[in-house]
Amino acid sequence: MKLATKLIHGGPTVDQQTGALGVPIYQISTYRQTSVDHFSKYDYARGDNPTREALEDTIAVLEGGTRCLAFASGMAAISTTLMIFSPGDHLVVCDDVYGGAYRVLSTIFSRMGILSTFVDATNLAAIEAAVRPETKGIYLETPSNPLLKVTDLRGAAAIARRHGIISLVDNTFMTPYLQRPLELDCDIVLHSGTKFINGHSDVLCGFAVVRDTELGRRIRYIQNAFGTGLGPQDSFLTLRGVKTLKVRMDQSQQNTLKIVAWLKQHPRVTAIHYPGLPEHPGHVIHNSQADGPGAVFSFELDSYETTKRLLENSHLAAFAVSLGGVESIISYPAKMSHAALPKEERERKGITDTLVRLSVGLEDPDDLIADLQQAIG
Repeated sequence: MKLATKLIHGGPTVDQQTGALGVPIYQISTYRQTSVDHFSKYDYARGDNPTREALEDTIAVLEGGTRCLAFASGMAAISTTLMIFSPGDHLVVCDDVYGGAYRVLSTIFSRMGILSTFVDATNLAAIEAAVRPETKGIYLETPSNPLLKVTDLRGAAAIARRHGIISLVDNTFMTPYLQRPLELDCDIVLHSGTKFINGHSDVLCGFAVVRDTELGRRIRYIQNAFGTGLGPQDSFLTLRGVKTLKVRMDQSQQNTLKIVAWLKQHPRVTAIHYPGLPEHPGHVIHNSQADGPGAVFSFELDSYETTKRLLENSHLAAFAVSLGGVESIISYPAKMSHAALPKEERERKGITDTLVRLSVGLEDPDDLIADLQQAIG
């Protein structure tokens, strides 16, 4: 079964009691039991909910994993999964990891004795050099947010295998439609399902998908203990959204290629970061492990004044946090996704005051280009 068909038929698609073409919203907190000695599978919704389970089964199939766990947000998925590590453990993390992940690693998990070393993950030698005897995991994001840097996932997974450690990959930008890290020998895939997987800017959710059933059991235990699971209403909406993932990604990606080609010629654009460009440093590696360049890119402008004008005068592309919706969203990493980083750290990573990120939606690309033109001036 090809992925386009799995999006529609990969998980539970029919309600067994009524024949409804979709799993209903089980908006319930507790379940009646009939035996003192043998509780049913469902007892309390913090642990299990049929609507959430249907979504988890679907995402597990799409990523090629043994188990998926759905969370109340992308950060809930990341933070809960990182709790499989213990005080004294060490992680190697890609240098321009999402700002929220950087924040919990550097200010919360560090206080718990789980330390991180941030490296340029485009360089496999840098990843290998950062591994210590106490290293237990390699945390990657490719393409990264917001500079779209590309990590060789096969090479990084091989390093993890040699050292007997866990590889984790944030796959939010690509979704399982375009990239499946588990097939490249990685151990855990993380998503902010808020973005492309749901695709309608009306849900917060996150996912952790595993290859190994024991890893899944460990993450599930922590999820249940912390109560970070996704609610039934959001599970239902995300199940609805994922069915159109292919058509949305195909159109958004097509629009992106046209807009990037136009921006390349604009005199006020000084750089574009997008793996779909042949001149992108990670272009060849990305094409070897993904099925397309995606619908998110970042670009730099000639001044802060131009940047401010673009952000405040764009009408079709909403100046907002997040990405992956049917509408285009333009954001400002220095004050949005990476605001948690100190200014000197942002600038060291290349997240300057003239960098913007554009998530391209389903509008007509000619209209988006005209809007960008009037906004830039």
